[in-house]
Amino acid sequence: PDFDWGWPTKIDRELVEDLFTLEFVTEPANVVLCGPNAVGKTMIAQNIADLALRRGHTVLFVTASEMLKDLADQASSAALSRRIKHYCQPELLVVDEVGYLSYDNRHADLLFEVVSGRYQKRALVLTTNKPFAEWNEIFPNATCVVTLIDRIVHRSEIVSIEGESYRLKEAKERAASKAAHRAATR
Repeated sequence: PDFDWGWPTKIDRELVEDLFTLEFVTEPANVVLCGPNAVGKTMIAQNIADLALRRGHTVLFVTASEMLKDLADQASSAALSRRIKHYCQPELLVVDEVGYLSYDNRHADLLFEVVSGRYQKRALVLTTNKPFAEWNEIFPNATCVVTLIDRIVHRSEIVSIEGESYRLKEAKERAASKAAHRAATR
């Protein structure tokens, strides 16, 4: 994968590279990529998903908001059961952007159902901008948050990434390049 290892101020490169063996998929175990915006969490998750697909695994990549809206929109318990099964079946489920929005108790319960349905049977990769201690902000008043976190972290690799926004870095470089170009053409 094309990743700028020098950009994050903290990342366990050895652990991340070990994830690309995909042992956690066959084990199965979970992976949590945790860090602020634009430090490479989604890029790493996409590369893992792509490699898993190329190695013949079934994979589903979805944002937390897409999945939770899909599940919450189901009109009947039978329809909901089918959609939960849809998210529980792939060998690898990647749920991106947990923590960027906050959700009500129903959404917390739906995520709990998916995590529980996959628990110790199928691999899960989550990306989040919030440490677990702050998940009560994502799911305020939800009673299942402690158990949800417990099931996610049991048999998991947690990759903590620290650093500044790579997108902001690129935006500043682009602006500087444009300014230099304008100055040179005057």
